[in-house]
Amino acid sequence: MNAPWKPGGATTREPFVAYVCDEATADALRPIVSEMGWSADKVNKGGLRNAVQSLSVSASPHILFVDLAESGDPLNDINSLAEVCEPGTMVIASGQVNDVRLYRDLVASGIQDYLLKPLGAEALRDAFNHAQMLLNAPKPTEQAVEHPHCAVAVIGTRGGAGASTIATSLAWLISDKERRSTALLDLDVHFGTGALALDLEPGRGLTDAIENPSRIDGLFIERAMVRASENLSVLSAEAPINSPIVTDGAAYYQLQGEMRSAFEATIIDMPRAMLVNHPHLISDVQVAVVVTELTLAAARDSIRILSWLKSNAPQTQVLVVANRVHPGQQLEISRKDFETSIERKIDFTIGFDQKLAAQAAKLGKPLAEVGKASKAIAPIGDLATQLCAISADDAPKGGKASKLRKGTSLIGKFTDLKGLIPKKAVKNG
Repeated sequence: MNAPWKPGGATTREPFVAYVCDEATADALRPIVSEMGWSADKVNKGGLRNAVQSLSVSASPHILFVDLAESGDPLNDINSLAEVCEPGTMVIASGQVNDVRLYRDLVASGIQDYLLKPLGAEALRDAFNHAQMLLNAPKPTEQAVEHPHCAVAVIGTRGGAGASTIATSLAWLISDKERRSTALLDLDVHFGTGALALDLEPGRGLTDAIENPSRIDGLFIERAMVRASENLSVLSAEAPINSPIVTDGAAYYQLQGEMRSAFEATIIDMPRAMLVNHPHLISDVQVAVVVTELTLAAARDSIRILSWLKSNAPQTQVLVVANRVHPGQQLEISRKDFETSIERKIDFTIGFDQKLAAQAAKLGKPLAEVGKASKAIAPIGDLATQLCAISADDAPKGGKASKLRKGTSLIGKFTDLKGLIPKKAVKNG
């Protein structure tokens, strides 16, 4: 409650709201509230319990008055209020307990003032004027701590290509081996496996953010993310299938911004449909890791996605990862023909180890952690090392970021793969 309020939220905040337990307190408040230029209609009945319920679904005001008279544990209840209050809200509490220790504990928990009942006009007037003065005072400018940050989007060309497996392993490697504070953001709201792969409960953080983007800030990130280890935190979801997500993508974009401030690396498990529905999400991503299999359908969709990235995210570096490559088995498309089709080299090739994948799933651990000694998945470690070499300061600018920018349009290559990809597929490019 004492963190600086950040303007620009999607919801307009009221200047003042009160929640009181009795009519006498309401009668004492209304004339002072009107004198301050606020609406007396914002004096509500219900006390602290009603305040918590109301503010859990609406934006908190700039100044909030709460009555603790019916609270059996004021300090604990104030902490519950902090869970739903936006940072910067000035909270003034009142109660019947005249205890210096309680006053100190309440102030330490984040409230601005504690007034003893019955309330006097002068005490209310002083408390409101002081809160308003603090709100209007120039905020001290804090020097932001500059640290290298790498934002990586992992995109699968087809379902089952293993993009989520790669994303989870990269997040674990960067946090554990490279010792960077890392966030794993799983944007598959209904079927995401980021938390599941780490044997975690996803929580409601991601769905809460989507439903109320105005509450997204550093404090929200700290509370909403599930900690997997000392350096790795996860924001994932398992939203009910019968609850469609309606959003313009603002919440996702704000989450990326807050994570950029709070962590040294952000790994975004980005479903390919996000490129269609929320193309702006790729604008602040430094590296796009395109995960594919060596199949006909994956070749077609790799071409389409790489072409999209070239047109819509020219500032983003692109790395192509061929995943689940079965050693010694007949491939649907050879690596050479695949590279000819997409008009660039595959950067990393990761083998398929069914036994290792099953073991990782059973243990609830990332594939990279379980298969530390496996040569088949060793390239994931090389990929993580390369990603860590990229920071916000040395990220390529302009048209130098990716091999994609060399040569002609990729779409024409649909028909170049010795007839393996039919010409009619071009229509969907």
